[in-house]
Amino acid sequence: MKRLFLFVVAIAMACAPAQSQSLTKLNVGMVSAIDMLAIPIALERGFFEKRGLDVTIARPYATGVDALNALQAGETSIIQVGVPMIGAVLRGMDIVALGNFSGSATKTGSDATMAVVAREGSGIEKGDLKSLKGKKIATSFGTINHLYILALLEKAGLKPDDVTLVNTPPPDMTVALLAKGIDAFAGWDPWPIIALKDVPGAFQVVRGGDAIAYLGFVVAPRSWVEKNAETTEKFLAATSEADQWMRKNPKQAALIGTRWIPGLKPEVAEAAMEFNVQQLDRRLSANSYRALWSAQDRLERLGVLKATFDVNKNIEPKPILKVMKDNPELFSDLPPIPADAAIGPGFVFKP
Repeated sequence: MKRLFLFVVAIAMACAPAQSQSLTKLNVGMVSAIDMLAIPIALERGFFEKRGLDVTIARPYATGVDALNALQAGETSIIQVGVPMIGAVLRGMDIVALGNFSGSATKTGSDATMAVVAREGSGIEKGDLKSLKGKKIATSFGTINHLYILALLEKAGLKPDDVTLVNTPPPDMTVALLAKGIDAFAGWDPWPIIALKDVPGAFQVVRGGDAIAYLGFVVAPRSWVEKNAETTEKFLAATSEADQWMRKNPKQAALIGTRWIPGLKPEVAEAAMEFNVQQLDRRLSANSYRALWSAQDRLERLGVLKATFDVNKNIEPKPILKVMKDNPELFSDLPPIPADAAIGPGFVFKP
């Protein structure tokens, strides 16, 4: 009996390394935002391992610009990023968008996870975007925060020069508001919710409103994707499963978020998750292409960009289309993509 036990143990030990070696190692990056949580959830819930991936998550970056710098430096192979992708491509970084991590494949507008928060005594009126005129507003240049406040100003008939925009990392916005160094800030969750709880008298000027189509892409170097097609598909499938799990278990997902986003409290995470689940759609459609095109169009019109690029060259839909075809159950709880927005491998977007 003892010999049999030792034999079983020996077999188990011999198999363990082989099993470990069969997993493909992958370094990925995320930003400290509530809509980035599919990656840590896929890790903690075992969705990556189920598909043969051994994933290591780099520390949460303050912005997508930081995440892109890490990608370029080889610290990661895949990241989740939005608007900063535009600047990176224009600077010559050869990257492609492989799917959404936040946004909408079914409609043209989606920004439920964005808000503008003002301090008491700022002279800004709740719901009145025109009252932003002449105010000092924090945003993160080159990110979705920047695009959102520019869209809101345009909606109010204001120009960027009608306000003073202050380049600020999202984690520092609450401190700046508390110190009265700014009048308001435009940011992604959880920072607006944190400010409402931590800054006495702070109030929400506006949330969402479909002022923009949210840009939130899974991004990787083109050369890496070409050499790692199977790994790319596995990553997208695992995070799609994490998205669905989040949509079905928002409170548990919020709790996981507190372990990955520094300083995130459970009650804040739960409040933010209410908005986050509205934009969890990893599928690509014509709306995804339009979102990237319209962001460039607005930034160029307002003088932020001096050039643009053809979105068809920097979106690679084949991996997520295969995941959608092979795993329809991962998206069964989402609204179907309208026929006029559905795409195939040879799709070409025309503005």
